[in-house]
Amino acid sequence: MAEITFRDALRQAIREEMLRDESVFLMGEDIGVYGGCFQVTKGLLEEFGPERVMDTPISESGFVGAAVGAAVMGMRPIVELQFADFIAIALDQLINSAAKMRYMHGGRASVPMVVRMPFGAGRTAGVHHSQSPEAWALNAPGLKIVMPSTPADAKALLKTSIRDPNPVLFFENKLLYGVKGEVPDGDHLMPMGRARAARTGTDVTVVALGLMVREALQAAEKLASENIEVEVLDPCTLRPLDIDTIVESVMKTMRLVIVHEAPQFGGVGAEIAAQIAKEAFGYLDAPIERVAAPETPVPFNPILEEFYMPNADDIVAAVKGIIAGSLS
Repeated sequence: MAEITFRDALRQAIREEMLRDESVFLMGEDIGVYGGCFQVTKGLLEEFGPERVMDTPISESGFVGAAVGAAVMGMRPIVELQFADFIAIALDQLINSAAKMRYMHGGRASVPMVVRMPFGAGRTAGVHHSQSPEAWALNAPGLKIVMPSTPADAKALLKTSIRDPNPVLFFENKLLYGVKGEVPDGDHLMPMGRARAARTGTDVTVVALGLMVREALQAAEKLASENIEVEVLDPCTLRPLDIDTIVESVMKTMRLVIVHEAPQFGGVGAEIAAQIAKEAFGYLDAPIERVAAPETPVPFNPILEEFYMPNADDIVAAVKGIIAGSLS
């Protein structure tokens, strides 16, 4: 297995799928000549030409809508939004068209498209370029939502998403693009709806999303020195969600902490907590704890932004708190 960056893993997945299937093509702002805002599509215009790597106008509503139409007609578009925040401009096309198409046509229509979205804070990009909007679309049946945290999962899940007959929102944390990891050779795919155990433990289950998986692993290392063994789960996909694996872990540890970068109120953590309260309430030795961003837009000031983002120390505090609560 080669060790490559998260960014290169995504590029490999796109290139391999474009070589495998001529119906796969790219659309987005600056993805061609410039190679994408975060250089994921660098070199693909030169290899595949402008008919399959299309630079679009600055109109997310327009080119996402065009991608929906292309997908219905048998193509497999991969759309890149420069920043996930811009999904707000295209929610009508995604929620009221792409997500509902198969249902409205009794299963006879497919919308095989992927919308790639860099998300998250940490780059002092301000309120309109730093959000984690995964929960905005969580309440729309028909959309699949993917959020990998390692280069291997990024490549495997993007290939799976491209081949899926349904619209997929593919969230890529901006601070992960330069992270390196081993990626299996060959045509490696990963099924949706299967969580990954990033670390096993017996005392507390920590479910973390995206970049927060790395923070959770750092927290687990610190806690291990104090004889607290944390199990870190990465859901990998939010729709479908592998709640069974989370339930199994909670039944073992009897404690649960959920971590995501988006604000806490109405976030993915609320849905996970609700399902665990239903399926494993009798096993819980303490209330479920959530670690998330505060109820404010993402600050531009780097000091405030650092305070805004959840980190390993926050997770350590939450784990210690939930253990103390269960022993009292």
